[in-house]
Amino acid sequence: MLKKKWKKALAAAALVMSLGLVAGCGSDNAKESAKTYKVGIVQLVEHRAVNIANEGFIAGLASKGYKDNVTFDQQNAQADQSNLVPIAQRFINNKVDLICAISTPVAQTMASATQDIPIVATAVTDYEEAKLVADSKHPRGNITGTTDMNPIREQIDLMLRLAPKTKTIGTVYCSSEVNSQKQIAVMKAYAKEKGLAVVEATVSNVNDIQQAARSIVGKVDAVYIPTDNVVASAAPTLIAITDEANVPVICGEANLVKEGALATLGIDYYNLGFQTGEMAADILAGRSRPADMPIQSLKDLRLTINAENAKKLGISIPADLEAQAEMI
Repeated sequence: MLKKKWKKALAAAALVMSLGLVAGCGSDNAKESAKTYKVGIVQLVEHRAVNIANEGFIAGLASKGYKDNVTFDQQNAQADQSNLVPIAQRFINNKVDLICAISTPVAQTMASATQDIPIVATAVTDYEEAKLVADSKHPRGNITGTTDMNPIREQIDLMLRLAPKTKTIGTVYCSSEVNSQKQIAVMKAYAKEKGLAVVEATVSNVNDIQQAARSIVGKVDAVYIPTDNVVASAAPTLIAITDEANVPVICGEANLVKEGALATLGIDYYNLGFQTGEMAADILAGRSRPADMPIQSLKDLRLTINAENAKKLGISIPADLEAQAEMI
């Protein structure tokens, strides 16, 4: 009889322990599912490419389960780099879990401000040139991300297909943007290979763009615009001047084509942002660290042609290009 009582007591104790373990696991899961994250997002300026990269980043995080459990702190420097320092300090003071830096100047300021908070950047052309990472394959710091380096040689080839009489290329870009300097260096080297002359005009802010555009249109046969934040934010101003002079504009990304430029073979900034969001999700989940994540590039290029602009400029679009392109 005593043995039976002991057996019943032991069975009851085991049941209680079992229930306690189950309850404990449930509690841990509840805590994990209830965990929230703070993510700071900052862009230099308001224009279509960086706006949709921003949207893509949020969608990329959501695709990995980071949606209702994330609070976003959206900041915009309004094309003034001096505004980036207080934004960086705001993120540090608010102890955000991760920063998304959109564009090279933004990434540089965020990286200078903190070596502790993970930073995932996008719309950055060359991370090594901008001194953001030691090595694109092995960043070894608190920053990683995606590059928007363009197929510049192919874009110049596209220019020559659409405007085959081009002998001199004009370009307008912001002199303080490292990513723009890199792209123009590549363009000039390729232009030299092709026997083309280049006329440059640099700007410091959007107020300079009209004068810069007018300074080159009488000297060039076509204009090349890199992925430059300052120029992109006032692209319609530039394109109005080039259209008036009957000069086609080939650009670094599709959103400028939607704003009136002739054509591009470029990346999709939404998809680039989405890919960046997926990288950020892996960092928040603890599966990866920026130091170990190689800089990623987007291989999916898109040919975009503005049919209305081509008609305005009297340009005939070759049939093979028209068949491949997204026509606007």
